[in-house]
Amino acid sequence: MQDHESLEYAGFWVRVGASLIDTVLVLMVTMPLLLAVYGWDYFDPGRTGLFAGPLDFVVSWLLPAVAIVAFWIYRSATPGKMMLSLKVVDASTGAPLRVGQSILRYAGYFVSTIPLCLGLVWVAFDPRKQGWHDKIAGTVVVRSARRGPLPVTFEKNQHR
Repeated sequence: MQDHESLEYAGFWVRVGASLIDTVLVLMVTMPLLLAVYGWDYFDPGRTGLFAGPLDFVVSWLLPAVAIVAFWIYRSATPGKMMLSLKVVDASTGAPLRVGQSILRYAGYFVSTIPLCLGLVWVAFDPRKQGWHDKIAGTVVVRSARRGPLPVTFEKNQHR
């Protein structure tokens, strides 16, 4: 991780972008598996029950959770966050997340999502850009404050 002075909190829209990338990637893995096992009947609106079967639970819920938590632990970011140069770190120390902290953050997504996604939208208004899941787990999402090749500088007293 970089010196904390060269970092800034990642805002709402860049985090939405990272989430959309992650969602597409998860769907690219899970949908072919679910279609191979359950066929197009998987999408039948008249289907009863929460899950089409045990594999549905494993592929749709368990595997994505394990993958996301593992990415946070070993890379400090999911693929979408990596593509946008974001990192999820401990809010107090800037260190990579611990296992329990990562699991708590993932569980916090449900708390953030259930009341009309208010805990996710909270990122837009919080001074440290923390969603409820971040606050629950004690995490922040950061990125380099100097993302360009060179900082912008101007010569003083340049007159024409």
